[in-house]
Amino acid sequence: MIIMMGTLLSDPPASTLSDIEKKIYEELQKSELPHYFSSWKQLNFELLLRKNIIDAARRLAKVPVEFNIFEESRFNPRFWTKTIHGYQLNPNVLPSKAIEDIYENGHEYAFECSTAIVIIYYYAVLRSINLNLFNRLFRNLLVWDWSYDEDLRIITKAGTEFIPGDVLYFHNPDHQEPQWIGENTVYLGDNLYYGHGTGIRTKEDMIRALNTLRKPGATRSAYLLSQYSRLDFNYLSQFAI
Repeated sequence: MIIMMGTLLSDPPASTLSDIEKKIYEELQKSELPHYFSSWKQLNFELLLRKNIIDAARRLAKVPVEFNIFEESRFNPRFWTKTIHGYQLNPNVLPSKAIEDIYENGHEYAFECSTAIVIIYYYAVLRSINLNLFNRLFRNLLVWDWSYDEDLRIITKAGTEFIPGDVLYFHNPDHQEPQWIGENTVYLGDNLYYGHGTGIRTKEDMIRALNTLRKPGATRSAYLLSQYSRLDFNYLSQFAI
């Protein structure tokens, strides 16, 4: 359900929405959990940012970025320096340019699935807020795994009411290689999920793919965890274009 300034909403905002934004609105509306907004700006921003998260995931799926563990990883050295903690933004480099380079020169990059999710988030936020504010907020970027700037504000909760643009996790308890303990994915809607290393698949296909990466004699199937991660949309809306 959508609660706007204490009032339960039914109809979508009068502004022109894309098809995916309409779908997101419908999913928010159908949810048994309340989604609170103090202004139409906040609601429209969440619809926009969720759409941009989905777009960023679909676009990354087409970029020639390799899947690899940290020891074998690489980032474009023009923009990033490898440290023991991850990839640090180089001095005098705009974070917006560094994030865009991942999408423009994917062959220069190799990373694993959780890093891909954080990059998708940064790219989607870049497309949703003021450019100067993005470069100010994220001027000290360090990227690897779930390392992210405090202003990104990722929230993880238990539950199964997934909204397109949420990040979900498929757990693979009997994995053979450590990197295949699970797959972080973006829920694209309509039972489609994007994960770096597995691509865009249905829930059933994602589980089948992970099951092929189990150790010999494995008896437990991969499965979708009952949890979701999402950005603090209302917080980020203050930086909207």
